[in-house]
Amino acid sequence: QVQLVESGGGLVQPGGSLRLSCAASGFAFSRHATTWYRQVPGKEREFVARISGAGGSTNYADSVKGRFTISRDNAKNTVYLQMNSLKSEDTAVYYCKRPIGDYWGQGTQVTVSS
Repeated sequence: QVQLVESGGGLVQPGGSLRLSCAASGFAFSRHATTWYRQVPGKEREFVARISGAGGSTNYADSVKGRFTISRDNAKNTVYLQMNSLKSEDTAVYYCKRPIGDYWGQGTQVTVSS
């Protein structure tokens, strides 16, 4: 069955960096685009970034453009989200998603605070 497992979240100071990972299994990983979303309690999930199956095409929300980088290693069935210059408003639970079939991971908490 399709599984997506996020990791790498934690507590970081403003201006710091974190790298999130999304490990996938149960499907032909390189054939599918993967997206990152985030959610703050009381708000809807917000699109963060997307990467095509082969990794040649990426898209970002305006709020993270220039600070976050999405990438993937198809040999490891893993998508990454490198987050730099973190701000308090980046605090959220981060989810990865396989759009086709609407599969989500369980999420990983990122907290940006001094």
